[in-house]
Amino acid sequence: MYTPDPDRYADMPYRRTGRSGLKLPALSLGLWHNFGPDRPAETQRAILRRAFDLGVTHFDLANNYGPPPGAAESALGDALKADFTHHRDELIVSTKAGYLMWPGPYGEWGSRKYLLSSLDQSLGRLGLDHVDIFYSHRPDPETPLEETMGALHSAVQQGKALYVGVSNYSAEQTRDAARILAELGTPLLIHQPRYSMLDRRPEDEGLLDTLDELRVGSIAYSPLEQGLLTGRYLDGIPEDSRAASDSPFLSADTVTEELVSRLRTLNEIAASRGQSLAQLALAWVLRGGRVTSALIGASSPRQLEDSVAAIGNLEFGEDELARIDEVVKQ
Repeated sequence: MYTPDPDRYADMPYRRTGRSGLKLPALSLGLWHNFGPDRPAETQRAILRRAFDLGVTHFDLANNYGPPPGAAESALGDALKADFTHHRDELIVSTKAGYLMWPGPYGEWGSRKYLLSSLDQSLGRLGLDHVDIFYSHRPDPETPLEETMGALHSAVQQGKALYVGVSNYSAEQTRDAARILAELGTPLLIHQPRYSMLDRRPEDEGLLDTLDELRVGSIAYSPLEQGLLTGRYLDGIPEDSRAASDSPFLSADTVTEELVSRLRTLNEIAASRGQSLAQLALAWVLRGGRVTSALIGASSPRQLEDSVAAIGNLEFGEDELARIDEVVKQ
């Protein structure tokens, strides 16, 4: 029987999410790539247990995570039942709906029909009566935003979600979503954008400024830029890497000699701080407190531990930030 570490809350920082009463760990565990039938169930459970022991109280999913779609939710559902039955109230479980889940016109995007049906399916796979955060995973260009936000509001009214969020919405779309939700009486809690040292669109396109103004929280996904910022590519493309596979998220063409050179320089900056490149990348996303939490993935407990060690040094000098900007933007 799993017994959590009694000191699990000693080191992890917890940050208030926007203007809400909810706090999230600085690092949250995303169950995107490594939770499905192609991975040993015991390894998956070991990652989840180690995460909780390290103070990672937030497990983030979406209906389509796996592979196959739904597998990650099922894997977490099994782990919750086996290891976390008595600790559910110490956990934040989030899921999303927006991408393709089943055939036909009701299996994706942002209609009320799809979002609420998907949430019911997610709860069944998770073995829960509610999730803590339910997201609209992407904006729907054809469904009125009032309908999509109305469905999120209904999820809260029905007791199937405690909070709601959006992901991949622009600054303007986020502002509109927050207004509609406020009118309905369900505040927008959080936005989940893609954000890293190499992908600064949330800064450049004004999203972070909008979230600050609205007092909405943020949780960054892909802070390690699909593995580019883990140090795996400092000597080119490893044969067993994502870039060497047929992954739609990272191609070999992306890993140019120029990029590798920049990664090596960033690695030198990390070493000067006593960090790995991955730890530097996570600390950079969390710098200054604008981002509530950063999502990390893990294929093993050891990899998880390396990422969580980033919390040991989240402070940057102005010279360090300027040097990073010089390297990234050259």
